[in-house]
Amino acid sequence: MSERIEKFLKRLADGEMLLADGSWSTQMQRLGLQPGECPEEWNVTRPGFIEEIARSYFAAGAEMVLTNTFGGTRFRLMRHGFAGKAREFNLAGAALCRRVAEEHGGFVAASVGPTGEFLEPEGLLKEQELYGAFLEQLAALKDGGADAVCIETMYVLNEALLAVKAARELNLFCMASMAFEASPKGFRTLSGADVKEVVSALEGAGADVVGANCGNNMAGMIRLAGRLRLFTQKPLLIRPNAGTPHEDGKKISYHDTPETMAAGIAPLKAAGVNIVGGCCGTTPEHIRAFRGAIDHLEKT
Repeated sequence: MSERIEKFLKRLADGEMLLADGSWSTQMQRLGLQPGECPEEWNVTRPGFIEEIARSYFAAGAEMVLTNTFGGTRFRLMRHGFAGKAREFNLAGAALCRRVAEEHGGFVAASVGPTGEFLEPEGLLKEQELYGAFLEQLAALKDGGADAVCIETMYVLNEALLAVKAARELNLFCMASMAFEASPKGFRTLSGADVKEVVSALEGAGADVVGANCGNNMAGMIRLAGRLRLFTQKPLLIRPNAGTPHEDGKKISYHDTPETMAAGIAPLKAAGVNIVGGCCGTTPEHIRAFRGAIDHLEKT
């Protein structure tokens, strides 16, 4: 276990709430990312922009940034014609954030999102093919200098479990975060798994941190965090969206302000959340407001 992870775990054990970054896609769109463009390609073609985003989140008070590798499996990259670039894009994405993190004494968590494909019989992929894609991506991220992996926005439990398995194979500290939606039967993933089932499966697969991101605003995440905490003693990660997405032509916007969202930090802490950050629509301004709210809690 690296010294950085040991310090990370000690702070969690001491009861601190640690702060992650906000949305990368929102910042990349501000910098010119077009609909349908491959975000991971920027790790190679526009590295300065990637460093700028990581630096802006550290400057806002984040202690952990994710990498620009959410869609970095060969199956996701295949849609852009870059299936053979998985190692190159992921290696570069981790190395860029590692370089910036060294300037700030920060922590780098490699972002790994869903492939968009399904296992047999619902889809065409065999389990070993999907597992191999995660293993390929994670090996490159580890070689690029990531401290840990954050498997995020997963909506199919079996896919998330294969990603966790790949992380454990490579001895990576593993955070696993699912996307839940509220339903008449409680919070469930898109594939129908409930909170108890998800937590039990992720812990059984070896996840070191469990949590949720996307799919809910701050109010929804506060309720979901309380539910998650009922079924786990592991550190809990929560990253809410900045409200409900609004589509105007090809542009999607989120309207929850930094101040509105920061008001939820104390309830998240009370619900047992250990790591907080932002998902879709959140910006460095949101993270700066989160930082102020966390610092206020520590003083009281």
